[in-house]
Amino acid sequence: MTISRRSALAAAFAIAAAAPILMSVRPARAAAPGDSDQGTAVEAAVDNLTKALLAADGAALDALTLDGLSYGHSSGVVQDKVAFIEALTSGASRFPSITLSDRSASVIGDDAIVRHVFTGETVAGGKTSPVHIGVLQVWRRDGGRWRLMARQAFKL
Repeated sequence: MTISRRSALAAAFAIAAAAPILMSVRPARAAAPGDSDQGTAVEAAVDNLTKALLAADGAALDALTLDGLSYGHSSGVVQDKVAFIEALTSGASRFPSITLSDRSASVIGDDAIVRHVFTGETVAGGKTSPVHIGVLQVWRRDGGRWRLMARQAFKL
């Protein structure tokens, strides 16, 4: 089998491009005693975030999110922590109702992946709209508490 110079260069480039990604992946650890308790703690953090969203509670939202937060909406808008909290506490956006269903949470070391269906209403610009979206959240254990690191919503 003959390999062309172009094919060899393409393969070398692909390996070089993937190396940093592969080196940064942490190996998954086996479930440890207390992991189910951590799953419960993550679900409690999700519930607390939902309550803070409903109440537009800036202090609670601040405590429940990391400074590097990436908050993605199903519309494609992505906010940092400051913009996310400001939109809610200023009244520019609010949630009169939120129901989470089809929930799952997986704890992997100091990180957790949470998925759910988010159904409710949002009010923005004086207009009330129904919401029915899928959500992926990434939580990080920080100083003994779970804090939201990233959230991405998507249309169902």
